Amino acid sequence: MSFPFDRIVVALLLLACLLLAGKGWLLEHPGHNPWAALTLDEQPGWATPRKLSALSADREACRAFLDRSGIDKTALEPTGSGMCRREDRKRVAAPLAAEVSLVPSGAEATCAVDAAMAWWLRHGVQPQAEAIFGSRVVRIEQLGTYNCRRIGNGAAGNWSEHATGNAIDISAFVLADGRRISVRKDWAGSVNAAAFLHAVRDSACTAFSTVLSPDYNAAHADHLHLDQASRSAGWRACR
Repeated sequence: MSFPFDRIVVALLLLACLLLAGKGWLLEHPGHNPWAALTLDEQPGWATPRKLSALSADREACRAFLDRSGIDKTALEPTGSGMCRREDRKRVAAPLAAEVSLVPSGAEATCAVDAAMAWWLRHGVQPQAEAIFGSRVVRIEQLGTYNCRRIGNGAAGNWSEHATGNAIDISAFVLADGRRISVRKDWAGSVNAAAFLHAVRDSACTAFSTVLSPDYNAAHADHLHLDQASRSAGWRACR
């Protein structure tokens, strides 16, 4: 049975209207638009994690994101050898651009880690600090980014993302009012401190490929491990 020509035209017009409406909606919601260039200002959407993950494989796109975000994109010369060769290396500059000091200073990591730090600070750490404590984070304490070792420090097994500087371990946050929230002390501590740490852990899962906390195992009792491991199909580990 054939359809009348006018019905076909109407159906095509309706489809065109739906496509135009969908395109308009995506333009207004770039966080859900996989074709829109990632910006630090856009609100998180279903496409955001994939966009951040894609920066690991595309250093030029990563540096362009940092540049658009007002973050130093300067790359450092490659260094190291073998499985600990660091081809992608830069100073972690996102905290400074967000008026947050990173202690100890001078940490080096991949561009993708720096980009994820920028996103996490803007959309996770600071909103949670202001909502829970009414104060912004002004200092983040870290335990390191680069360490030429395998996972668990064993003689065999997979290499850690720290081996190429593709990870950072965060141990504490200091607020503008002087309060210090420590992963080791406060993960199961006071209600507000514990709520903050769990919330920033959860928000980090949008920005980073891997997020490991004290809930994962005893080895992470004193820090949040954040890395940008490359995984197929955008799979992420958040524990």
